[in-house]
Amino acid sequence: MKLLFPIIAIALVCAIAQNFLPWWSIAPIAFIIAYLLRLKPGMGFLAGFLALFILWGAMAFKIDFSNDHILSGRIALLFPLKGNYVLLFLVTGLIGGLVAGFGALSGALLRKN
Repeated sequence: MKLLFPIIAIALVCAIAQNFLPWWSIAPIAFIIAYLLRLKPGMGFLAGFLALFILWGAMAFKIDFSNDHILSGRIALLFPLKGNYVLLFLVTGLIGGLVAGFGALSGALLRKN
């Protein structure tokens, strides 16, 4: 339960910010939220990672589902994913999760010092 609120807070603020700010704005947002909520470093990384992994994975699936997997199938052929567009969702979520996770970890470590 302690982990659920930071995940929801990071995901909600990042989902709103993605409409107005560049993609990398997820790192400062996760940094600020982890700092303000006084998260421990491990918990901060996990909250940031899970929030953006789920958010970006769900957003990629929603966008892809609306165009019948046409674009993601073609993109998956360009990378060594063997045309599997589901792996593309996982890679997308992994990139967002790592960026937000390290941002939140930095915020938690700053608060700790």
